[in-house]
Amino acid sequence: MKFLDQVKIYIKAGNGGDGSPSFRREKFIEFGGPDGGDGGSGGSVILRSEQNLNTLIDYRYQQHHKAKRGDNGAGQNRTGKGGDDLVLKVPLGTQVFEEDNKTLIYDFTKIGEEFVAATGGKGGLGNTRFKSSTNRAPRKFTKGTLGEEFIIWLQLKTIADIGIIGLPNAGKSSLLAAITNANPKIANYQFTTLNPNLGVASYDDKEVTIADIPGLVEGAHKGTGLGIQFLKHIERCKSLLHMIDITNDDLKKSYKQVKNELKNYSSKISKKRELIVLNKIDLVDEKEKNKIVENFSKNIKSEVITLSTLEKKSISKIKAKLISYVS
Repeated sequence: MKFLDQVKIYIKAGNGGDGSPSFRREKFIEFGGPDGGDGGSGGSVILRSEQNLNTLIDYRYQQHHKAKRGDNGAGQNRTGKGGDDLVLKVPLGTQVFEEDNKTLIYDFTKIGEEFVAATGGKGGLGNTRFKSSTNRAPRKFTKGTLGEEFIIWLQLKTIADIGIIGLPNAGKSSLLAAITNANPKIANYQFTTLNPNLGVASYDDKEVTIADIPGLVEGAHKGTGLGIQFLKHIERCKSLLHMIDITNDDLKKSYKQVKNELKNYSSKISKKRELIVLNKIDLVDEKEKNKIVENFSKNIKSEVITLSTLEKKSISKIKAKLISYVS
């Protein structure tokens, strides 16, 4: 499934049905009074957050959405049928903006939330409503009101407990595949991950949702590489897992490069709780590993651990650690 995290759509609620100007026409009733029914209300456009969605791709190919119109009223005081509501399903984490794409209208943070984005028009009144002691045969009736219509933007910001960040090819997707039920694309070249991937890790009867974000390169906050397009997906993460390839020539430089991109994008993100993971320890011997970790950990405030996604012991260790970072 293709990933899309921003889309502009047009929504139109149904118009209300018109009232009826009907009069009774039964045989042997010479002066039949008014019996026009009211029109039905138009359907509304409702947005609902769903569990099993993680993209807005459906709205790329269908951008106009209209709810049903209410039926007109009829004789014998019959009220028109109301138009059916149109329910549009969106992923958890979707934000709804006005046409300017800046004014936030609604934010879906829970499964099953509903937001009435456009309200249907009210049905018109039939002529029965206008009968009085002085007007026994009113011909007056009203038309239904128009349903609301808007152009809105939908923006998706992934909601996860842990966001995995780091330079391209640091092993983020390999970790996600090893500790969760996700199946991200894994290969030995930069930008294998082109979209955020979500997975759920289970440990000791607890679950943690993890998001793998495409690698961040220098200048990502300005649009270089793929970073700026997906940095927003870690805004809602409770904690960050900063993954670094232990075989890099300068670990601190790699670490600071990513941290600077986060800071330049949002100071709030850069202050999130962080776990640093030095990955691919299977490529260095024990003595060298200990020396690298010791040198790197100097003046680093965040917790530093080591990992190899090829070792089961490492996988259990990282799962237990991540649970502690969201509890």
